[in-house]
Amino acid sequence: MCKVVVADDEIKVCQLICNLIDWKAIGMEIVGVANNGIEALELIKRFEPDIVITDIRMPGYDGLELIKYGKEIKENIDFIIISGYSHFEYAKTAIKYGVIDYLLKPIKKDELLEILNKIREKNRQKSEKISNENIGFNLQKDLKKLRSLFFVEKLLNNDKKKKEVTLEQYNQNYYFKFQPGIFQIFIIKLDYENEEQFENSLKIIKDKIVSILNKMLKHECFEMEIYFNNSRGYCLLNYEEANKKIIRKLLKNCLDEIIIQKNIYGGIKFTIGIGMTVKDINELENSMIAAEAAIEQRLIEGTDKIIENIQFQSYCNDNSLIIDFTNNIEKTIEILDLNGAIKVCELFKDKLFKNANLSGYEFFNFIKEAFNIFLIVLKKYQLDSTILEQINESFYNRLELCSSASQLFLHFERHIKESFEIVIKNKEQEDIRPIRISKQFINENYMKPITLKEVSDYVGFNDSYFSYLFKKENGITFLDYLSEVRMNKAKELLKNTDLSVAEICERVGYNDLKYFVKSFKKFTGIKPSEYRKLFS
Repeated sequence: MCKVVVADDEIKVCQLICNLIDWKAIGMEIVGVANNGIEALELIKRFEPDIVITDIRMPGYDGLELIKYGKEIKENIDFIIISGYSHFEYAKTAIKYGVIDYLLKPIKKDELLEILNKIREKNRQKSEKISNENIGFNLQKDLKKLRSLFFVEKLLNNDKKKKEVTLEQYNQNYYFKFQPGIFQIFIIKLDYENEEQFENSLKIIKDKIVSILNKMLKHECFEMEIYFNNSRGYCLLNYEEANKKIIRKLLKNCLDEIIIQKNIYGGIKFTIGIGMTVKDINELENSMIAAEAAIEQRLIEGTDKIIENIQFQSYCNDNSLIIDFTNNIEKTIEILDLNGAIKVCELFKDKLFKNANLSGYEFFNFIKEAFNIFLIVLKKYQLDSTILEQINESFYNRLELCSSASQLFLHFERHIKESFEIVIKNKEQEDIRPIRISKQFINENYMKPITLKEVSDYVGFNDSYFSYLFKKENGITFLDYLSEVRMNKAKELLKNTDLSVAEICERVGYNDLKYFVKSFKKFTGIKPSEYRKLFS
């Protein structure tokens, strides 16, 4: 028999939990009830229960402290928290300590029973060895994977050459029970700003969403399947055409129920995007595209709502936006002009936000296209592929979690700026060595008629970029540096040798004596002969 402790400072809540379900019928017994954290911890020490149902706010020890100290006594206790308290930090910390699920007040019988059955099933899997029940469970897991494969292969695959398949073949290949009627896709989107905050709680939230959708929709459908891919939950419905209005109403009820979860996880926003209905399962991709467009429309219309029937054009119809961005950003990358890149982004932003007819789908794809072009241009200038991969991964990891057009563009702009800074830093490190090599080359070959082109070819740069980089790193131009090296060498020869001025002129790379004398006087303020008299 599974042992349960109930802890809540409200006596009526404890009584409700004790009397809400038939505990013996599900193989559980309540071994103790506490009205504060200290009593609850004593019960845990005494009975070492399997499950503790506790309020998150109690005198003595609050729920979080009880979880922490309880786990120290018995590590594998399953805690269920009860709360009407909406502060996210408490729920986040509770998840960190290993809470298996939560209940919002007022407590409902079916929700409590569902959580307890989930714990019971979890414990059964742990305690039982290979048996017929295990084999059955594993079969169910395999069938779930098979049904999920339908989404991956048929709906999320960009393959344009998809073969038409009969309903019977789909049923056989993916273990569905589709029937003639209506087919429809809708997507539930989770948006959250701080991914680290929700790292431990996302599985519980997704499980809760799946539970709500199944509970409200399944009985009205021939077939239903939900597949989560990161922050998007894809739901496939197959139902009678007569149920269209009922399904739409139930979807609204689902969203209302899901939004209640914000009382615990206040930082998450939810949106449902509904795709069109189709009668042929082979046209289900059209419903998926419409659902995706509806989800992207939240960037314009906002979250925590149902969005449907979005009209959109191909985002590449207005090529001028992308062409202008490409041309402008390429110029700034060529000379690594960060301020110029920021201005290019601001201009791009003005054009995007002034287009009142732009849908969320189009806006989203413009941003993706612009950033892809930015990466292509970076690659064109032979920047390190590892850095490009890191930039790309960082951008796309966070892209999906932007819930508004302004937030999305801020993410885009920030990554352009940060990428520029990374590239500039990396490029500076790369450029230091060629400049050092070029200076070494000049110091070893100053006596020869060397040119800018000869040195830039030697270090592997084009003339204009080498000239710009040389002055940036040294503060003087290539020719000024060459002259400085030659003049310093001439000064040494004038002080330490008896060579004539004409001989020294040739030895430091000049073939015109008058020009050498003029250049030396400009560099030192006196003629070569006068310099020798003063310093020899």
